[in-house]
Amino acid sequence: MATLPSMPIIVPDGGCFDAPFKRPNGPVSSLLVSAVALIDADGRVLLARRPVGKAMAGLWEFPGGKVQTHETPEAALVRELKEELAIDISESCLAPLAFASHFYDAGEAGPEAFHLLMPLFVCRIWKGTLEALEGQTLKWVRPLDLAGYDMPPADVPLVALLRDWL
Repeated sequence: MATLPSMPIIVPDGGCFDAPFKRPNGPVSSLLVSAVALIDADGRVLLARRPVGKAMAGLWEFPGGKVQTHETPEAALVRELKEELAIDISESCLAPLAFASHFYDAGEAGPEAFHLLMPLFVCRIWKGTLEALEGQTLKWVRPLDLAGYDMPPADVPLVALLRDWL
């Protein structure tokens, strides 16, 4: 059996080898948050700007929220989108796309350090008219323009994946 020579992929700018990656120095709590890229009929993605008074205020993010202990990530999105945006979605309309895994230092996104695990779903079908029920600003953004918005560090890697997928 012949062996194939191994050819590494050379990236001129260092690619993932130069990307910063933080690790906790000790035990740290984990937080499961579910997010969704709502996509309208024109192929735009909905971003929500975090309101004043919340951690990371002013940053743009994909809608979603914390998964409660009795919920699946999909069920959490159904609940969160009803509470935050006044729309109804069905779990069966959520397609998993990717996930983010990010460590936040104390003070970066709250008083304590934590590890965030965030599945990102895609949804193109919902019922109702979007309303910003929690004081957030909403904006429909073309996929190629997503990188121009300041986002929480956990969301940033998801932008390229979503842009390439769309």
